[in-house]
Amino acid sequence: MRVHQLTFVALAVAAGLSLTACQNGEDGTAQGGPSSASTPSAASSSSSSSPSGGGSSAGSSDGNGGTATAGTGSDGKGTAAGAAASTGSGKAGRCRTDDLEITAIDSTIGGDTEGTVAVRLKNRGGKDCTLSEYAGVDLRTSAGSLSAQRTGEHPGPTVLKKGTAVSFGVNYPLNTTGGSGVRVTGLVVTPPDETKAVTLAWPGAATLPVTDGTGSPIKVGPIGSAGQGG
Repeated sequence: MRVHQLTFVALAVAAGLSLTACQNGEDGTAQGGPSSASTPSAASSSSSSSPSGGGSSAGSSDGNGGTATAGTGSDGKGTAAGAAASTGSGKAGRCRTDDLEITAIDSTIGGDTEGTVAVRLKNRGGKDCTLSEYAGVDLRTSAGSLSAQRTGEHPGPTVLKKGTAVSFGVNYPLNTTGGSGVRVTGLVVTPPDETKAVTLAWPGAATLPVTDGTGSPIKVGPIGSAGQGG
């Protein structure tokens, strides 16, 4: 009888241990549940943060240089638009002294009451350029420098195509006094809106009449006032 009681007690203990193990397993599963449930949550958080990060990057790009981004976009549209904007006005830049071939010839016609020198500007640069109305003109003389005064016409700027030329006139009084007058030694030409000048040999009459010094007897016409040439 005692043997049967011990057997029963042993079975009861085993059953109790088995029940406890099952409960622990269920508890472990229950505890693991939130952990595995949190995985989709973390993934969701990571997934939702990815667009946010992309948006932040795009925002940073726009904030730091939206124009640059548009100008260098991978689709090329921004670059094309930028190029169109820079050339859309169709305006040529001003003619630089170094891009011009400047020459002068005597254009006085017999019987004229004053002498005329035609100054020719040829565009030897690689693109069209613009000349505003007047060039600067100074005569070097034995009595010092003599600046020409503008005649006052306002024809507007001239677009000088590459390889073409345009001329303007310089008028001066002829020395008919019979005296020695003032000797002319050179012609200094400064293209419109430029500071670099070119000094040429004076092709006109050798002397100017002596004046009373009120105003300049030398007159310069606007670009194109002496005809055009190729």
